[in-house]
Amino acid sequence: MKIQLTSIYVNDPIEAFKFYTETIGFKEQMYMPKANLAIVVSPEEENGTTLLLEPSDNPIAKEYMTKLYDAGLPAIVLSADDLQKEHKRLKQSAVVFRKEPTKTEWGYEAIFDDSCGNWIQLVQQ
Repeated sequence: MKIQLTSIYVNDPIEAFKFYTETIGFKEQMYMPKANLAIVVSPEEENGTTLLLEPSDNPIAKEYMTKLYDAGLPAIVLSADDLQKEHKRLKQSAVVFRKEPTKTEWGYEAIFDDSCGNWIQLVQQ
């Protein structure tokens, strides 16, 4: 088995779609703004796992998302072959980092704000 689709709650799927495609560089898998539906995929694995940018407009989702953010916990983990390069590129696009690239016992990590209500962990192993 493989993971085909996973989701992340976002404040606004349309704004999240802009961030994930224009800032991060993901590609559009499906985009239906009138239906508040946006699915993106990594340009490095266009046939890989897709990410549904799911609206957090129900009380359970909103509470979960808010508590995760307030606790400083990443909602998803992205990997990079060259974390320093990605960090520099994202900083140039005004992405806000909560944690700058840091060496850990298993590799490198950084954490940034997706501007849509989530912390995203970026790792290089």
